[in-house]
Amino acid sequence: MANQTLIAPSILSADRLNLQRDIQAADAAGADLFHIDLMDGVFVPNLTFGPDFIKSINQITQVPLDAHLMVSTPENYLDSVVAAGADLINVHVESTKHIYRVVQRIQELNVRAGVVLNPGTSIASIEPLLHIVDNILVMTVNPGFGGQVFIAEMMDKVSQLAKLRTAHSDYTYSIEVDGGVNEQTIKLCQQAGANIFVAGSYVFGHDITQRINNLKQALINENS
Repeated sequence: MANQTLIAPSILSADRLNLQRDIQAADAAGADLFHIDLMDGVFVPNLTFGPDFIKSINQITQVPLDAHLMVSTPENYLDSVVAAGADLINVHVESTKHIYRVVQRIQELNVRAGVVLNPGTSIASIEPLLHIVDNILVMTVNPGFGGQVFIAEMMDKVSQLAKLRTAHSDYTYSIEVDGGVNEQTIKLCQQAGANIFVAGSYVFGHDITQRINNLKQALINENS
């Protein structure tokens, strides 16, 4: 996954009354990963999905599931989220006093472990983890709500992470971006060094197949 280019539709932006329809449409269109935001109403204002929701999605698609834990004390959720079928778990550095232990526990459960950098969070805050994490999720909007405007300044952070990975043979993390991704901004993200692209409001509420194709084509054009 560290070198794979992946499109990850964000379920937060799907039609809540037609989730199965939207998920299966994105699956058929070539989604590589489904991004699922778990919010507890404490770490972020909104309240969304829980482990049971992940389990339900896992029953209707074979696409890997990316669980983004926007929760306080994420260590309380790890076992249930893994049991529900998550393939990647991303945790905010600020959400726990025991981030190193949380990353280790996720990996002990044979799931990829990621850490999340909010727009105001520095790379220095996760530097001791860079040699063990499997993924780094760079938020390109402030977390908690869908449909926000892309923060282009975050590309410097993505670029720094990519350079650090090149400079250290034991850094093997993938770089994921989340927020405001569309057929224009995805090119900036790829140029900076990201390889996993979370897209929500751009994909859902429109022609899902066309929008996913647009994203994939934008990446192809950028590489040609």
